[in-house]
Amino acid sequence: MHIIQLTDLHCVPYGRMAMGRCETNTLAERALRAVGRFRPAADAVLITGDLSDNGLPGAYDLLAGIIRETQTAPVYVIPGNHDRRDNFRSQLAHLPGVTDHPEFVQYTVEHLRVRLVMLDTVIFGSPAGEMCDARMAWLEARLAEQPDRPTMIAMHHPPFDCGINDAIGLQNAAAFTALIARHRQVIRIVCGHHHRPVTAPVAHAIGTICPGVAHQVELDLANPGLVGKWYLEPAAFQVHSWLGSTIVSHTGYVDAYPGPYPFLGDPDAPH
Repeated sequence: MHIIQLTDLHCVPYGRMAMGRCETNTLAERALRAVGRFRPAADAVLITGDLSDNGLPGAYDLLAGIIRETQTAPVYVIPGNHDRRDNFRSQLAHLPGVTDHPEFVQYTVEHLRVRLVMLDTVIFGSPAGEMCDARMAWLEARLAEQPDRPTMIAMHHPPFDCGINDAIGLQNAAAFTALIARHRQVIRIVCGHHHRPVTAPVAHAIGTICPGVAHQVELDLANPGLVGKWYLEPAAFQVHSWLGSTIVSHTGYVDAYPGPYPFLGDPDAPH
């Protein structure tokens, strides 16, 4: 089983550019086409927030068209801080799970070898995230349903500090981590938001942040409380593979690079 995760597409209505200079629609289409060509084919595709840069209906309509053209696997989405939940729910209502909850975009995916729990961490009008009391109660109830089934949680805001953009992470990360500690079946928590590949523990689980597909945030560990600037570093996605007893994650790049070449042994090598 292979789950491919993309994040932070930042699509905009046709004819616009994100942040005045980033062609996010083109970059998002390129990434989704790369995922569609990936082999073995994905069993599911996750997009973990910031599908749009401004939350306007036209951005979601454009993305929905790209998804239809490029994906055969089911696509599961959750919102990020750049999304508008009302437009997200209305324009992407055809995607599985989006309108399952009466208020938030959160749901479970039951047909894979690993159970997926998709979370909505958005605080409208804020770049930071939270799991409010209602969302925490929903998560507790869902995890209590299947305590012995390996589970992956997907959320936009990472529930841990990582040295970049920490001021806009999950505000109640400690409470969230305490909840996860009570549910040993949670083995992986996959996130977006920070536009860099990052790994950190969340209680007993492994937490990972997937790189962005539109742009990356600068790796500025000297100023962890500041929101970094962005760069057009190589776009990437992550492949989370179930290998029979656990999840192993790989980072794949959207662009093609020279190669592949055979490994040729140097005659003077010590092996």
